[in-house]
Amino acid sequence: MSKIWHKQYDPGVPVEIDTKEYSSINDLLESGFRKYGAKPAFHNMGKTLSYHEIDILSKKFASYLQNDLKLTKGDRVAIMMPNILQYPIALFGILRAGMVAVNVNPLYTPRELEHQLKDCEAKAIVIFANSAHVLEKIIAQTEVKKVIVTQIGDMLKVPKKYLVNFVIKRVKKMVPAYKLPGSITFEEVLSRGDVGRFQKSPVEQSDIAFLQYTGGTTGVAKGAILTHKNILSNMLQARAWIKNYIEDGREIIITPLPLYHIFSLTANCFIFNSIGALNVLITNPRDIPGFVKELKKWKFTAFTGVNTLLMVYLITKILGN
Repeated sequence: MSKIWHKQYDPGVPVEIDTKEYSSINDLLESGFRKYGAKPAFHNMGKTLSYHEIDILSKKFASYLQNDLKLTKGDRVAIMMPNILQYPIALFGILRAGMVAVNVNPLYTPRELEHQLKDCEAKAIVIFANSAHVLEKIIAQTEVKKVIVTQIGDMLKVPKKYLVNFVIKRVKKMVPAYKLPGSITFEEVLSRGDVGRFQKSPVEQSDIAFLQYTGGTTGVAKGAILTHKNILSNMLQARAWIKNYIEDGREIIITPLPLYHIFSLTANCFIFNSIGALNVLITNPRDIPGFVKELKKWKFTAFTGVNTLLMVYLITKILGN
């Protein structure tokens, strides 16, 4: 029986949380890597990465930022991609290098992307190949010096990796042509990243972790400063609220909401990462048949979503499809 939570809050008995349980988000991540190393952490399109594998890959990514790009603590690195395995690797790598992650909606227009990259003063960006043509149009107006491009299937096993990338690019024509001289592939970043050269950054709770941009419905999008303490406090509060419904190392959560949104980032990524859960990443939840097909593969224990997605789930349960 799956657990479905909603925003209605039952106060019950006040629960105390220790905001100093973790010294930073990095401390939270490293605690999970140590405790749950062999357990599955993220799954997408048939490929699963364990906590240990995410640990190593994110260290490689962090090492590349530190040693090859010569970025330093506090530098802004943008991430523009949907829910694929590359997202947690890049995100955790940025944070572990002591840098500031700037989430970017991969559906942004050139105007929206230019504003955000200029406003946050991003020095590098990790971008989904499907959106690279948008970046091409405005990169000259920004401070971005390095572009890391990834295709949807880059982390999948061979031959599925090449098949998926071929179909997305050549058959479905979902990757418009682009030219970004000097860009590097995500795969090459991981091959160059040297775990032995990774330097653990002295990050504190007061340090900025994210510049999280608003939707821009009342004007241009605005970057909200979120420190490590902001994220940890919110995560600990929410985890305390659901603690009687979850078990360490045994949860499987379906993640259809994009991790570049703060709700999914906090709830699905950080809360469930802290208890050794498996995150099943849904790349395109708008593909309802594909989404339902993926749901059928899992005896999941948790599912966060907006009303539309929850209704799809309930209807499929009722109809038995």
